Amino acid sequence: MKFAVAVYPGSNCDYDTFYVIKDVLNKDVRFIDYRETKIDNVDCVILPGGFSFGDYLRPGTLAAHTPLTQAVVDFAEKGGVVIGICNGFQILTEAHLLPGALLPNVHGKFVCKHQYLKVENTDTIFTKKVKKRVLKIPIAHHDGNYFCDEDTLKTLKENNQIVLRYCDKDGNVTKDANPNGSVENIAGIVNKKGNVFGLMPHPERASENVLGSLDGLFILESVIESL
Repeated sequence: MKFAVAVYPGSNCDYDTFYVIKDVLNKDVRFIDYRETKIDNVDCVILPGGFSFGDYLRPGTLAAHTPLTQAVVDFAEKGGVVIGICNGFQILTEAHLLPGALLPNVHGKFVCKHQYLKVENTDTIFTKKVKKRVLKIPIAHHDGNYFCDEDTLKTLKENNQIVLRYCDKDGNVTKDANPNGSVENIAGIVNKKGNVFGLMPHPERASENVLGSLDGLFILESVIESL
């Protein structure tokens, strides 16, 4: 099982993600630069969180037009597994690997806290090891307000593409539990093929007891078991 972690100018969660893959999960991992044009000998590519260059225009928009992101698109179209975390999720929508868009939070503020998440679909390669339906994983974003039109939302529901929703500690999906205004509390989705996953929460920040939660490992270990 081999991972690759993308590095864009401004990425700041790349080393966190690399550390978890290498030192916590003991798997092979390497960095791939935004100028690389081809992805070889890798099972899963992770686009980490941070603030990729050009986010002052629109989060992820310049990163989506780099050689590496085109290589990620090619990799995904061939069946490769891709995870986009936070800014990585924004890049995936800008690259049209996932539908919808990430807008500024409705309250206009950056939000950084532990967040409860309801796992809506455990039948994906990213959630098959989830043993509980409510996870506790940190979020840290200013533009995490997921939006899509009604037709897209209908398609997401029909195809079980909604994987995570913001909820309270008891798993209730309510307006009060929504930290950013995302449509129907959506926190993470997969594409129709099921090999591309975008989520705003940071699983790498919930991977050791010292961090207050191990729930992020459910996602990463699910990928390892699936592949």
